[in-house]
Amino acid sequence: MKPKEILVFGASGQIGRHLLRKLTKNNYKVVAVTRNIHQKGYILKTQANPGYLEIVELSYFNLEKIENLIEGCSICINLIGILFEKKKNTFKNIHTDFPDLLSKLSSKKKIEKLIHLSSLGIENALDSNYALSKLNGENKIKHNFDRSVIIKPSIVYSVDDNFTTNFMTLLNRLPVMPLYYEGKTKFAPIHVKDLSQIIFEIIQGKTNEQTIECIGPEIISFKEIILKLLKTIDKKRFLIPLPLILAKATAKIFEIMPKPLITVDQLNLLKYDNIPSGKYKTNFDLGLVANRMFDEELEKYGFNWRSGGQFSKKNFLKKKL
Repeated sequence: MKPKEILVFGASGQIGRHLLRKLTKNNYKVVAVTRNIHQKGYILKTQANPGYLEIVELSYFNLEKIENLIEGCSICINLIGILFEKKKNTFKNIHTDFPDLLSKLSSKKKIEKLIHLSSLGIENALDSNYALSKLNGENKIKHNFDRSVIIKPSIVYSVDDNFTTNFMTLLNRLPVMPLYYEGKTKFAPIHVKDLSQIIFEIIQGKTNEQTIECIGPEIISFKEIILKLLKTIDKKRFLIPLPLILAKATAKIFEIMPKPLITVDQLNLLKYDNIPSGKYKTNFDLGLVANRMFDEELEKYGFNWRSGGQFSKKNFLKKKL
């Protein structure tokens, strides 16, 4: 039996890199698509043994090239997403139009499955352009291709993320950390290895559910996340609830930066809990467990942000014991 060939868009991101290792280790041939092969190619090449991974550059949405790529695959996985808009990378282009195109081509080429990465907790966030673009993308996919699977994770974290690592950097440098909405927004963080395993099991046909909310084993508030990060890096900081008017004003200033710390749109999204909606089944409902605990996983890489790094007093005593 010919092994499945898997096409992955967004392969150089946190989820993509972990997924490539998982797939190629299990003898799947993967075609990884990246926007800049010179910048990302050397990273991707280290994720697989020779012969299991092909890297393709796609700097813009070339219809003919995308169609040819989909024609040669059994399963297409779309992991592309952005947190803020920049030039041509708009929410509509990335989260709505591109999934619409992929799902139409998947239907045309009659591939086995399309797996699309969306987001948890966006159903009620009607004042967020990010959330609306994601929801529109989901609806386009469901309308175009009935063999699609939409996965909706909460925060995905690991040493390769842009969430815990960025916050630990800020907490390491700043004496004060603002809390938006008093830090009450709830999340269900899932480790990238657990999410990769869920995607792997979907590929293997462990479930035919069309929409899956992917969560970790805990529900944690934003304030609790910050406190856990502070404990991990062995720091004490002032946590100050920031009035909404001031928060929006600072967010508008941050938007000028090439990589803004937070935008007004992200601030709007942060009003809504990032936990299961009850509208769809979760990975736990389907027997796809994700049991890695937030604190335990943070300990595995958080020492990089402590004074002394890997030779920090806390890390040294732990190893000695």
